[in-house]
Amino acid sequence: MTETIINLDSINPIEFFGVNNGKFDVLKKKFPLLKILSRGSQLKISGAPEQIDTAKEKIDLIVQYLQRNGHLSDIYFEQILGGDDAEAIDHFIEKNPNEILVFGPNGKTVRARTANQKKMVQAADKNDIVFAIGPAGTGKTYTAVALAVRALKNKVVKKIILTRPAVEAGESLGFLPGDLKEKIDPYLRPLYDALDDMIPADKLGYYMSTRTIEIAPLAYMRGRTLDNAFIILDEAQNTNDLQLKMFLTRIGANAKAIITGDPTQIDLPRNQRSGLEKATKILQKIDGIAHIMLDEEDVVRHRLVKAIIRAYDKDHKAEEEHYNKMHHHKEK
Repeated sequence: MTETIINLDSINPIEFFGVNNGKFDVLKKKFPLLKILSRGSQLKISGAPEQIDTAKEKIDLIVQYLQRNGHLSDIYFEQILGGDDAEAIDHFIEKNPNEILVFGPNGKTVRARTANQKKMVQAADKNDIVFAIGPAGTGKTYTAVALAVRALKNKVVKKIILTRPAVEAGESLGFLPGDLKEKIDPYLRPLYDALDDMIPADKLGYYMSTRTIEIAPLAYMRGRTLDNAFIILDEAQNTNDLQLKMFLTRIGANAKAIITGDPTQIDLPRNQRSGLEKATKILQKIDGIAHIMLDEEDVVRHRLVKAIIRAYDKDHKAEEEHYNKMHHHKEK
């Protein structure tokens, strides 16, 4: 029988032991053959050497996680104790803590997960305006919101403004039933969903009530100058030339902007051209404006989404070729 002592003085003991020692009780149940005692900021473990080694490995993981994140939910605590394979352990201990953008509620970490998402992060660090273009599910909006939340938490900006063109509602929103919030919310829901993943509900409510975080349709940006803000224009393919120019010229002192869009999902009336295509063309060589292209390799949703995007792309190309042949034949 051997004995070992583990120091916990680098972490908050309440986060390790849990409310009313709830987590500590789970730890003891996981290793019933060991005697585990807490003395101040130390754990004293005695029992069979191989059992002690296993327990120490898990406790070290929990300590490492708490050193980086500061908080560990009960669920994650139990998952770390129960994880036996290397992949499960890698999930909790980040290889590069600098890649983490935001520590969300319940110990969740938000970070760029693909090569192009990482390029997006680097571009936003070096440029004040970033265009992030790519299909659904590539993490454009999610990464943009994470960058905005990080900038707010690090006091780089004083507020976050998230906006989308409410084009499906005719942008005027006049004919929809219900009050303004009820009319607008469906079009802004994905922005709320991303924020929910990154900021605890009570804090998010406070930020919204003090207008530190503002979510509004693009029409409400007209006539404003946005200083000391991180501004995201989502679904920019649904803006026309004037709207996108209006948005870009709202950007004030010490402001950053990310414009996201998917040129394959334009919901504008047929007689209106998307302003995104023109903007990405004419703003290509301006210092301080970056352009990041995301593709199906960046899809982090269900594995079938990649296959769906490829199938639609193939069909779209076939239709274009058919149209071009027919058009060429008519000209002859």
